[in-house]
Parts: sequence; C-alpha cells; structure tokens
Amino acid sequence: MAKSEKQCMIDGEMYNAWCSELTLERVNARVLVHKYNATTDEQASVRHELLQELLGSTDQEDPPFIDPPFRVDYGYNISMGRGIYLNFDCCFLDVCPIKIGDNVMFGPHVQLYTPTHPLDPIARNGLKGKEFGKPITIGNDVWIGGSVIIMGGVTVGDGTTIGAGSIVTKDVEPWTVVAGNPARIIRRLEMHPDTRDDVQHRIS
Repeated sequence: MAKSEKQCMIDGEMYNAWCSELTLERVNARVLVHKYNATTDEQASVRHELLQELLGSTDQEDPPFIDPPFRVDYGYNISMGRGIYLNFDCCFLDVCPIKIGDNVMFGPHVQLYTPTHPLDPIARNGLKGKEFGKPITIGNDVWIGGSVIIMGGVTVGDGTTIGAGSIVTKDVEPWTVVAGNPARIIRRLEMHPDTRDDVQHRIS
C-alpha cells in the first residue's frame, strides 16, 4: 500500500504539501494557535488544554510555558519535555519531528525549520513542486538565545548554549557554547563538581 503524503512528510521523503489532508491540518493548527495567542497569563489552564490539542501531549505536572505569539505548521510533530520555556514569537515549522528535551529555554524569535526544498529550480517549481524535511533534536538543559535559527537535520547536544542571532546548520556538541553564522564552538563547558551527578542523572 502506497504511503500517504502525510506519512511521506513525517518520514522526510518528498511529498505534496498541498494535498487535502495536510492543507486541512494546517488550517486546524492555525485555528488552535490563534486561540492560544489570544490568551493571557491568567488563563494557564486554557493554554494547557490548547497545547494538549495542538501538540498531542505535554507533561501534565510541568507543561511548557510559551509566551504568545507562537506559530507552528502542524503541532503534532513537536514533542517537549519538562521545564520548557519559550519567549515571545517563536516559530517551529514541524513538517518533520521536532524533539525537545527537559529544561530547555528559548529566547524570543527562535525559529526551527524542518522543511526544505529541492535545489533544482525545475524540480522545486514554485508552489507546484514537492518538498521534504529533516528532523531537529534538542537535548536537555539547553539555552537558545533570541533570534536563533536552527535548520533541519540538526541535533543540539545536552547542556549547550547557542548565542543570540546564530544560524545553526550542523550538529552541536554537548556542553559547548556556539555562536555565529554559521554557528561555531567558541567555548567548551565543564560541569561544576557539586552538580555533575544531579545533571547527569537528569540527562541520562
């Protein structure tokens, strides 16, 4: 049996983004995001319910704190751990899975881009051509500065810091500080002896 366009999308294969199923799911996601972005900090329970519907599942005891506005393509391809904070105006384009660990902080305007298009302009064919995607994985205890862009196919290791304005095109080693365009290692970190066992327990 042939794969659906949706399954091809999630698997990182070429797919038609304008099929009826995916078009409807994007519309539904935008409705939920619009409702979420209209909430206030006093509506924590409403926000949690909307995130549950948008993302599929979030931690019941420690749900993500997301300052609106927040934007996604589908939502259901995003998984978040405990202790997540997103500052204003983050945009996660989730045609492929976006996996985020525990205790991750996002500055404002952070953008995660899993979609990509063929480099051949004939194959790309504007809005008529097919596209594909690559997943993004972010480990535990990561701090991502404002206006960072992370491209599809990237894995960000545990304990890292990404400087504001960086564009991340390649995997980031654990326990490093990276910055720039493209992002490069500018410092390697060592865990404090008093916290090493606790942190190692949480990220194992």
